[in-house]
Amino acid sequence: MNGLRTVIVCLVIACATVVSPATAAPPAAAAKPSWSALPVPAAAPPVTVSDLAARGAGEAWATGYEHAADGLRPMLYRWDGTAWNRDTTFPGADELGWLGKVQFVGDEVWIFHNRAGAGEILRRSTSGWSAVPLPQTLWTYQDFTAVPGAAWVVGEDDTGLKVLHYDGSRWTTQSTPDGVIYLMGVTARTATDAWAWANTNTGTTVLRWDGTVWRDAEVPLPPNSNVHTILLEPSGRATIGGSQYIDGVPRTYLMTFNGRSWRTTYPSLGDTYTEGMTRGPDGALWLPVRSDRAFQSKYARVDGTRTTFSYGPERTNAIDVKPRELTRVGSSLLSFGTVEIYGSKPNLMSERLGG
Repeated sequence: MNGLRTVIVCLVIACATVVSPATAAPPAAAAKPSWSALPVPAAAPPVTVSDLAARGAGEAWATGYEHAADGLRPMLYRWDGTAWNRDTTFPGADELGWLGKVQFVGDEVWIFHNRAGAGEILRRSTSGWSAVPLPQTLWTYQDFTAVPGAAWVVGEDDTGLKVLHYDGSRWTTQSTPDGVIYLMGVTARTATDAWAWANTNTGTTVLRWDGTVWRDAEVPLPPNSNVHTILLEPSGRATIGGSQYIDGVPRTYLMTFNGRSWRTTYPSLGDTYTEGMTRGPDGALWLPVRSDRAFQSKYARVDGTRTTFSYGPERTNAIDVKPRELTRVGSSLLSFGTVEIYGSKPNLMSERLGG
């Protein structure tokens, strides 16, 4: 009897060994990409970051200005896929002024440049830098955008709102619908498809250029709201980011246009300013947000109705880490902004997710 019992126990153990998954090693979990810090050559603090744009994994440009004793000084950095380097070879690099939005037009890089008060477009090709001066000096240069065959600069002079249009050979002044007081921003997908967000007599309005005239795009913005940015994509999709004010308290909203209709959502972003929003390599929307940790940056990922957050690397003695702009570089995300270390003024920082 004892021998039979021993045989049965051995058979049970053997069967359990065969069928039990516990003996098989579990598959290794894929490591999630994390944010890493990238060295940036220091500028003269304090600094202000204007824009960041990339064309593939091996080329990105970041613009802004230094606050020098005699005024603002332009600041330009280039990412070559491996490191950030400062570029001081453009016309007016050693003069007062500032750099604004970066655009890619064909094989060229176009950057708006306020050069000692006068506006111009810097153009970088394989043969080097050149400049296209604006036809007139404006009091305020609010925004700039460029695509193959067209560029726009919006701002104001002593007569009011100005929309300057460049067709590749000459400048003209364009009119806007009645009631438009001020254009806060402009962006374009093609020479015959440009969008602008405006302050009007009735509130914030989105305008659209069809190659002939600017018209009210009749976008159903939320009541009591403004627009921070419009993200246009080659697919025809458009995303608007802004704030809606309810009882004087702002909350962030996102509107997505699929080519036929608009859909409005209110992700868990508080009152985040959405200017730095970009479409990530994973298809989700990414944007920098105000961090609850003084020594780390914070980023939001919005995918439909789901919002998640991630943090940048810890920075020793940091009291304020502010990534301002975010862009896709190949299969990675790249940010550019400022970091303030205790006892010093804000200087430049950059971080990358993936890569």
